[in-house]
Amino acid sequence: MILQPVLNVFLLVLLCAPIAAIGVLALVKAPGRGKALWAMRLVMLLAVFVMLLRPGIPGGSTQTLATDTDIVLVVDTTASIVAEDWGDGQPRLAGVRADVQSIVDEYPGARFALITSAASADLRLPLTTDTTALISSLDVLRPEVTSQSRGSSVGIANQLLADTLANAAETQPDRSRMVFYFGDGEQTVDSPPEPFDGSSRYTDAGAVLGYGTAEGGPMRLTTGAVDGTPGDYIQYQGANALSVIDETNLERIASQLGVEYQHRSAEAELVLPEAPSTTTAYAESGSVGNVIELYWIAALVVAALLAVEMLRASMLIARLRHLRAPRTTPADGGDA
Repeated sequence: MILQPVLNVFLLVLLCAPIAAIGVLALVKAPGRGKALWAMRLVMLLAVFVMLLRPGIPGGSTQTLATDTDIVLVVDTTASIVAEDWGDGQPRLAGVRADVQSIVDEYPGARFALITSAASADLRLPLTTDTTALISSLDVLRPEVTSQSRGSSVGIANQLLADTLANAAETQPDRSRMVFYFGDGEQTVDSPPEPFDGSSRYTDAGAVLGYGTAEGGPMRLTTGAVDGTPGDYIQYQGANALSVIDETNLERIASQLGVEYQHRSAEAELVLPEAPSTTTAYAESGSVGNVIELYWIAALVVAALLAVEMLRASMLIARLRHLRAPRTTPADGGDA
């Protein structure tokens, strides 16, 4: 038998013991059929206590795969990332989110870091195995406010990426490192893009993933509103401004990092590189034991006893209403 209590057992005893003492005292003093009622309530309390202990029995084991790899994701969050040319008029950011989920599924057990790139580069999430936090960060991710945009460079994250990879290599040199860059390659400042070649010596694998089309997609104003209501389309010379992918810049970034470039579309399947050789295999990862939960049996007992209590309460209420109802008598008839 295995116990997985929802609280410390000592705390559960402290919570239930006073109620049990009151129930025992009431059971002793109860007359006649009242003893059966209080005995039932004590059984209910015991069932609740057992349910909170979460008993179970061993139920076999499941092999797990641990990817001994650090993966850094660099996401372009300029206004163009919401250009609506992904799939059936969806913003490019929708494609980024879907591809990140595929990467998370492909490399189980890896550590992930998230860097965003707009007017400046920010480390949104340091290396962690908490993929729920990563997906949540992407779900709430919004591009920079359009009115505050002053142009951006596709290479603005080069130094932050190099520092993140260098720190990871220094603290755990035995782990491999992968980099995935997500963007459309648009350079909206006059200066040339900063090179990423400082990160290449720390990068074992990865990919540069390009989003957008040659025809371009319209972009909505990002207002930063709390409710997330999309703004109107950005205008240029009386028409919707279009963001066009620049694959030359993206291919240059891929070359500097030493990884492959891949143009992404909603119709194409994402092709991911194999994890580096340091990935731990199934046989080496061991197994995690499963537990067959039994708390539901105690929960059924509680539900059944509560049903009895509710039925008894309904009967008492009905009887009380009957006693309180005024009695009517037929009117006396007079003599003719």
